[in-house]
Amino acid sequence: MTSHLVDWTPQQFAALEEEIFVAKHNLHETGLFDDENLIKLFDLHPEVDFGINTMSTSNQTFSWREGDRNGVSSEMLLELLYRGHLWVNLRNVRTHHPDVRKAIDSIYDELEANNPNFQAQNRSANLLISSPGAIVYYHIDVPVNMLWHIRGRKRAWVYPPFDTRFSPQEVVENICAAEMVEDAPFDPSFDESAQIFDAEPGQLITWPQLTPHRVENLNDGLCISLSTEHRNPRATRRINVHLANQFLRRTFGMSCRSFEVEGVSAHAKQAVARAVRGWKKIMKSEPPKNNDYEVSFKVDPQSPQGFTLIDGATEPVAPTNQVA
Repeated sequence: MTSHLVDWTPQQFAALEEEIFVAKHNLHETGLFDDENLIKLFDLHPEVDFGINTMSTSNQTFSWREGDRNGVSSEMLLELLYRGHLWVNLRNVRTHHPDVRKAIDSIYDELEANNPNFQAQNRSANLLISSPGAIVYYHIDVPVNMLWHIRGRKRAWVYPPFDTRFSPQEVVENICAAEMVEDAPFDPSFDESAQIFDAEPGQLITWPQLTPHRVENLNDGLCISLSTEHRNPRATRRINVHLANQFLRRTFGMSCRSFEVEGVSAHAKQAVARAVRGWKKIMKSEPPKNNDYEVSFKVDPQSPQGFTLIDGATEPVAPTNQVA
């Protein structure tokens, strides 16, 4: 089997899910993500998992918009990505495209083979294709996340994991409970504590689960990254600990400030979370969600930025957990 990992050390395999680090891969050399294949992916990807977005030009102003493809051809959409201010997310790319799935599974299988403590269950991936200067706001991913950069250059700020100065416990709990979007409150002073990476093609940047981060594309052409996600018993337990803390504090006024994932307390909290989840399912009680944005623009080949606002569209309202 062809390896997509390049010159990994035993220390890097051991650091998976434990540390912030950079490693090498060769996905950018496979041809899977060249322009010709991108157009094919655009043609074949189902609309339900085809996200088109735009945003402000500054991380200081939260303005995330959902868009309508507007019948634009795949060739034209790619051209607009090159010259406009757009961000395309092909969600669940592993599910919909066998060649991409084969590459992703090959990577995960090799990671598991070289680290007996690493498990990649519930594998999924999103392919991110974005314009020069596009940004992704400060946010926290719930599954374990790995960013495989393929084309262009982007700068990633990765903040100290498990530090409530950068990810307050209540915010993490609300994100884990799907009560809020993944965007988290951001203060520019956080950058003083960030690790900053200028991602080049062929680089992986990864971090522990629930680590806050943000990304800005540099003005060096089209950016393409594969964002893979997975879970395992430890990752699931981490989420359950946060859900149990939230429930016990809200329901019984308990302090519940520990989010350790090992030990008797963590396993007891996991049992609590599972019981609450089962009860909600029986009662058909769904948590309130704040993760849907109304379509407010349409892709427009005549616009320099590649889009036009829909009549009546206003500035998106920042999520309740986002500092505007």
